[in-house]
Amino acid sequence: MTDIDAIGALQDPVRRRLYDYVAASAEPVSRNDAATTAGIQRTLAAHHLDKLVEAGLLETESRRLSGRSGPGAGRPAKLYRRTTTEHQVSLPPRDYRTAAELLAQVAEQARLDVELHRAAREQGRAARGEPVRDRTEVADLLRARGYEPFADDDTLRMRNCPFHALAEAYPPLVCGMNHALLTGLLEDAEGVRVRLDARPGICCVAVEFSKNNDD
Repeated sequence: MTDIDAIGALQDPVRRRLYDYVAASAEPVSRNDAATTAGIQRTLAAHHLDKLVEAGLLETESRRLSGRSGPGAGRPAKLYRRTTTEHQVSLPPRDYRTAAELLAQVAEQARLDVELHRAAREQGRAARGEPVRDRTEVADLLRARGYEPFADDDTLRMRNCPFHALAEAYPPLVCGMNHALLTGLLEDAEGVRVRLDARPGICCVAVEFSKNNDD
């Protein structure tokens, strides 16, 4: 299925609600939970979820939700999570990814990480608007840039990395760039520290708030 077909699969409002719910969840989602959230029957939720799988927007796994195994443990449930596959539409087609990969490859081979990170920090500073005053405004700023932040105690972590494909291929270079970019972007936010904290399935950068920083 093409990227246009995949994005077209979200035209249906019910399907879009289901996708948004699964994409926002830190854990894989069951059909029952998705149906309850969308306010529809389980069979209809299953139909739309499977269409999103066909479109390449979601992927599935099977797991016994009871945590038990063996006889009497019940059948494994079908769970859904957002795929890491990226979809882009450009008419006529553009190939910015290849250019980005070539530039990252050359930068890594030439050991230009210091220069890249310096430029990223300056880019973050240049992109700043009004100073952000609390974690809600920080989260809104990150969300506007595609990071999908979520709270983890006194830290904001991000479910989405806008540079995911490059970060997988060139992690030290691109994660360092990402860290520098967000450091520059949030440099004037009081009580905020941007740090590298790589964890599976989420962005390698975390935003930490000081204990005495008011929400």
